[in-house]
Amino acid sequence: MKLLRHGPRGAEKPGMLDADGTIRDLSGVVSDIGGEVLSDTGLAQLRALDPSRLPVVDPATRLGPCVAGTGKFICIGLNYSDHAAETGAAVPPEPIIFMKATSAICGPNDPIILPRGSVKTDWEVELGVIIGTRAKYVSPEQAMDHVAGYAVTNDVSERAFQTERAGQWTKGKSCDSFGPLGPWLVTRDEVDDPQDLGMWLTVNGQSMQKGSTRTMVFGVAHLVSYLSQFMSLMPGDVISTGTPPGVGLGMKPPRYLAAGDVVKLGIAGLGEQRQDVIADPE
Repeated sequence: MKLLRHGPRGAEKPGMLDADGTIRDLSGVVSDIGGEVLSDTGLAQLRALDPSRLPVVDPATRLGPCVAGTGKFICIGLNYSDHAAETGAAVPPEPIIFMKATSAICGPNDPIILPRGSVKTDWEVELGVIIGTRAKYVSPEQAMDHVAGYAVTNDVSERAFQTERAGQWTKGKSCDSFGPLGPWLVTRDEVDDPQDLGMWLTVNGQSMQKGSTRTMVFGVAHLVSYLSQFMSLMPGDVISTGTPPGVGLGMKPPRYLAAGDVVKLGIAGLGEQRQDVIADPE
């Protein structure tokens, strides 16, 4: 099942994608794609619906972030062995955790807004894991029971803010528009193996990233279990699990985004995103 949110920013409505690729409105069934709707029980109720009986949504309608009520946007650094190699970093002995502000979350096709003073804004296609039920102190064997599904994320990063200014990574990861999420939440029953998904990203039609979740250092079950030892994971929380090689930082010389660029990215079975890069209008 593919769940989504459609409509103007801040006024999105819940929806689903039917087997023919038509967007169907769920606002007469649930208030949003979040909270209890993400539990196994809530998802089972949606799965039992006949999509053909739901209203059709204009395909030109904007898609918003595919989940509502995200309290935490947790990111994992250097979680692909081949990406660590391209940046000259050692593979970490434990997951590197940092947070992205939830105000960075936007729709999958909303523009990437270059913040004031940006000179090194970069791209990172990543597998997003969306939590469905509260997880605290769960084992790796229990972890997947708490996952609602998966989505494409782009961990947009301003590298100068991230690594060349004092402090930690958060300010280089949290600018407005730096968290495109979607186009849809694909429920976990539709993903046979989250550790075997091809992923890609292009800039202006040029291939930049092409990899697979197979090269993750720490897999999804490990990450959910690991994080749950330090914080309660709640419905709607997003874990962005790291990126394969091909980021601008790793190129020789490095390459970064400029206004007018077009970024496209996707993950097998999870859909695609498209973002125009623009200067901050404010």
